Formats: sequence, C-alpha cells, structure tokens
Amino acid sequence: MRIAVVSDVHGNFTALEAVIADVNDAGADLVVHGGDLLGGGARQREVIDRIRDLGWPGVFGNADEMLWHPDLVAQHLSAPAYQRMRDIVFQHIAVTVDSIGPERLAWLRALPVRWSAHDLTVVHAGPDDVWRSPSAKASDEELETTYGSLGSPCVVYGHIHHPFVRRLPSLTVANAGSVSLSYDGDPRAAYALVDDGEITIRRVEYDIEREVRDLAAIGFPFASWVGAMLRSGTFVPPPSDDEA
Repeated sequence: MRIAVVSDVHGNFTALEAVIADVNDAGADLVVHGGDLLGGGARQREVIDRIRDLGWPGVFGNADEMLWHPDLVAQHLSAPAYQRMRDIVFQHIAVTVDSIGPERLAWLRALPVRWSAHDLTVVHAGPDDVWRSPSAKASDEELETTYGSLGSPCVVYGHIHHPFVRRLPSLTVANAGSVSLSYDGDPRAAYALVDDGEITIRRVEYDIEREVRDLAAIGFPFASWVGAMLRSGTFVPPPSDDEA
C-alpha cells in the first residue's frame, strides 16, 4: 500500500496542483492530508474544494482551528514579542473566513485530530495537540515519547514545515514537510510517501512567482511578506508597521 501524506497546503492552490500531479506520478494508492489546509494562499476556496472532490481523508491543523477558535492565537502567541505576528494572523483569519464561507468552515471543523489505517497514523502536530510538536532536531527519546503511545509502526506529522524521516527502534516518525511556506531553505513543495513502512520525502517544483502575483492581485494582507517566505523557503520575521 503506497500512501502519500500531504500537509500544510496553506491555501496555496498553485503548489497543491503540482503536488497532485507528482502524487499521481508516484502511483499513490491513497492520499491523506495533514491539516493546515488554509492560511497564506491566494485561492483558499479552491484548495478545500479540490481536496474534497478528490476525497482525501485527513485531519485539521492549528491554522484551520484558529478560524473557528481565534482566541487560541492570543493564547499561543501571548508574549509581547509576538504582538506583530498576532496582528497579522488576525487579519489573515478575517480574510480566510470571508473567502471560504460557512459551509467550508463547517467541513473543516468536522475533521478529526488523528487519522489511522494501514499501519500508519497521521496527525498535524502532537497526538492530541495541533499547536505543539517536536522539532526536526528533537531527540529520538522525545519522538518516541511523543508518538510511541499511538501504537502505530509509522507516524507522519506536519506543522513544523521541515521534512525529515527518523527510524526508531519501535517505530518510524516522519515530518511530511509543507506544500507551501517551507522553512528548511528549500522553496519546493514537500510531501511524504509511505510505501510498505518505508517513508521517503518528495520535493516538487511549482510556479512560486505565479502564487506571489496572485497574492498581490487579490490584495492579500502582507502579501509581500508571504511572498518573501515562499521564495526563500525559510521563515522571515514579520514586517514592522513602517514596512507593511
């Protein structure tokens, strides 16, 4: 059974279409999405509609949950140093909720926090927490402690936008990376391919400049900041008021 895990699309329909083409080329029997379908993309409605049309099962992520639970943003970004980020995220939430409408939002809210089948478990971040997860530099012990209780020989998560595969004595843990807004220095889209217990990361080129242009064309808040991250494949500190 060959399963693709596609996570952290963040509303980037341009990248999603390129990944779908690669998933088909890879011969995946099943595709599971790892949450954070929305946030930071030019065609967010299209992302949801495409994934629903394809019938992909999956989970919700923190960028999805904040759409119906925005107070969690203030809770998780409570430090004064995150004030600017909070302001930007709240603007992105408003634009996204208006874009997708209530029916699509209800569909997102109905997604589970975990998906399990075929000796694989997919979560967005932690087993029961879509906001916190181990980093790519986490120790084997931390990964084992966090995900071993799931009782699955393979666990794939998203959230950190930094793909890796770690084979531990009792399970294999992988991060699928992100379709959009990669933070590992490689701006290409990423996803995980699970093939009979073996996990590999695939990278997919897409038209980044098209997505940047589309963001500017719709007047997406802080489009130039999002564009800088798309181009660099790294996190860029949010702009100050003077730079916005």
